[in-house]
Amino acid sequence: MDSPHPEFTCNVCGAKNGRPEAGFAREAAHCAACGSNMRVRALIALLSQEIFGVPMALPEFPTIKAIRGIGMSDSPHLASRLADKFDYTNTFYHQAPFFDVTQPDERDTGRFDFILSSEVMEHVPPPVEESFANICRMLKRDGLLLMTTPYTIAGKTAEHYPDLYEYALASPGGKTVLVNRRRDRQIETFDNLLFHGGHGSTMEVRVFSEESLIETLRGAGFCEVYIATANSPEYGIEHAETWSLPIAARKGHFARPPAELVLQFQQASRRIEFLSGERDRLVGLYEQMKTESESRLQWGRKLEADFEERTNWALTLQQERIEAMKAFEHARKSEEEAWQCVRALEKELDETRSRKADLESRRWTKLGRRLNLVP
Repeated sequence: MDSPHPEFTCNVCGAKNGRPEAGFAREAAHCAACGSNMRVRALIALLSQEIFGVPMALPEFPTIKAIRGIGMSDSPHLASRLADKFDYTNTFYHQAPFFDVTQPDERDTGRFDFILSSEVMEHVPPPVEESFANICRMLKRDGLLLMTTPYTIAGKTAEHYPDLYEYALASPGGKTVLVNRRRDRQIETFDNLLFHGGHGSTMEVRVFSEESLIETLRGAGFCEVYIATANSPEYGIEHAETWSLPIAARKGHFARPPAELVLQFQQASRRIEFLSGERDRLVGLYEQMKTESESRLQWGRKLEADFEERTNWALTLQQERIEAMKAFEHARKSEEEAWQCVRALEKELDETRSRKADLESRRWTKLGRRLNLVP
């Protein structure tokens, strides 16, 4: 059967992604944009539900800097997005800003509205009960712990190194081992260590059970513990197992904003996003029309220049025609005058011939010829 959600929205970055055919594994990076896995998306979904009372993607969160939170070794892209929305500080065990949950700064007591801990508490040295108590003391009286950690359904928490006290990792022969000096000064060595994503502080120290984890949280001062079992297919959250799910532990009643206000903000944010998209579309359309207008204007100017050139050419031809007509008229008049001269000469010639004939016909002329006086 086809999934009713062929795609999902990453609630960490807001990107749209296709649903993987093999389903959502807890640690597989399914978001092509930010690389979030289902564990992180489920934790952010729980954060949204617990703080705002409604499911929202992190980009849709209202910005409330009055809410102060702290993270325990979050990924950079998640920490930066949380810092955009809250007064939020990400911390690390091995680099600044440092945070050691076994020895927190006394100035952090009662300072935070929420603490985010994902895949950390299974690495904390024993007794882990003290670390949970430290977290509870760092929270305000209505504070909230949001966490994930691997745990089993049955049994009790399995401590791998219950007497861990003064310890270090060594690599004799290239194989990493744990060397521990117990409180009674006895030395013990452990091999076949299990590391999560690295070495050193990521060594697995325990595997919680669900029952023991809830008992530990309540014993640390949390009045209510909630395990988020619900799926959110629209955010790519479909739990294949019933264990190692996100957990919300409340120190008191968290004073979240009214759900109606958050929904209105969410709707307004989506409206702003839509209007921003429309604005970008219209700006793009305007730029396209501006480009086309400039192209047409250049084309019109070229036509105008061509027309002016052709007009000047036509005016030149007209002037040449006028001058040619004048030259033709002048030539015609000259020809007519020449013909008049020819006719006048012909007339004069005719008159001369007539006078000559008249003279030849006269008596004196004939006499002169006989006497050889005229030719």
